[in-house]
Amino acid sequence: MNFAFTEEQEELRKVVRQFLETKSPEAEVRRLMDTTEGYDPAVWSQMGDQLGLQGLIIPEEFGGSGYSYVELIVVLEEMGRALLCAPFFSTVVLATNTLLHAASPAAQKDLLAGIASGATKATVAFTEENGRWDESGVELSADGGKLTGTKSFVIDGHIADVILVLARKSGGGLGLFAVEGGAAGLTRTALSTMDQTRKQAKLEFAGVEGREIGKDGFGWADWSQVLDLAAVGLAAEQVGGAQMCLDMSVEYAKVRVQFGRPIGSFQAIKHKCADMLLEVESAKSAAYYAGWCAAELNDELPAVASLAKAYCSEAYFHSAAENIQIHGGIGFTWEHPAHLYFKRAKSSELLFGDPTYHRELLAQRIGL
Repeated sequence: MNFAFTEEQEELRKVVRQFLETKSPEAEVRRLMDTTEGYDPAVWSQMGDQLGLQGLIIPEEFGGSGYSYVELIVVLEEMGRALLCAPFFSTVVLATNTLLHAASPAAQKDLLAGIASGATKATVAFTEENGRWDESGVELSADGGKLTGTKSFVIDGHIADVILVLARKSGGGLGLFAVEGGAAGLTRTALSTMDQTRKQAKLEFAGVEGREIGKDGFGWADWSQVLDLAAVGLAAEQVGGAQMCLDMSVEYAKVRVQFGRPIGSFQAIKHKCADMLLEVESAKSAAYYAGWCAAELNDELPAVASLAKAYCSEAYFHSAAENIQIHGGIGFTWEHPAHLYFKRAKSSELLFGDPTYHRELLAQRIGL
């Protein structure tokens, strides 16, 4: 295991950061937040055509680049830093991982090429109104391929071309189904959530025709692995956001003068920044190690995924909150970007289960 990124990976980070600084500045993030779609189709096409980001971890045989999860971690960290408004997380981290690790070879051949090219926006519909993240939370029924029920808080569910749905079959087992975004009987409603930089939707299925795509023997273990991979990806995104909050705080502490001195010279502000630095660096270690485990798909992944998700969630939320405090009055205003990161931090903290849930899951996984 190499604890440092390679020169090629650092170059990838540099290219992605430059692209996002141009395509996802604060003004553009605010503009897209106010749209129903929540993304710019032209930028989405550039991400696929020019950078090949949508196909980063997709094998070459399906039109992708065939890179590992470590490269995806690098990209997600930069996207979290820039608060990118695009269906990347839903399409790549959720849908692509689901297809790669839980779908049949036929479904992979059918769907991955479109995702790799950027032509297909996809997502996963898992959570329901009961709010549970475990197997017992899956209540949407699949009777003879007809899906009936409701899925809530589906990331980019209102704009996805393909929706991968986890449902309970008539025999009681779990099934994975692919549904077209415009399928008859499917009602998609965009939700007004706290964090509008990541759009979510409510999906209502009324006898919707679904194509079963789960691999042979598909069950909760396969889906659990997908969730672990998603948690690792989210942890990397959280690290990027936390680092941005730290950078904003330190820069402001250097230039804001109070009582004739930069506020960074006061002990209280020094301690806040030092604590943030410790948490951010520790979060990086957790996310990077989890990324390596995800790339290797080793036995440590379940435990490390929960550890990274729990720690990075708290580190990001604390950094976002301290960023507001260090900025003082201006940090509470709509015009300042601090609240954008605070809202993303809070929504990400709850996504895939909060830190308490993942600490309990970690304890179970290591046999405590």
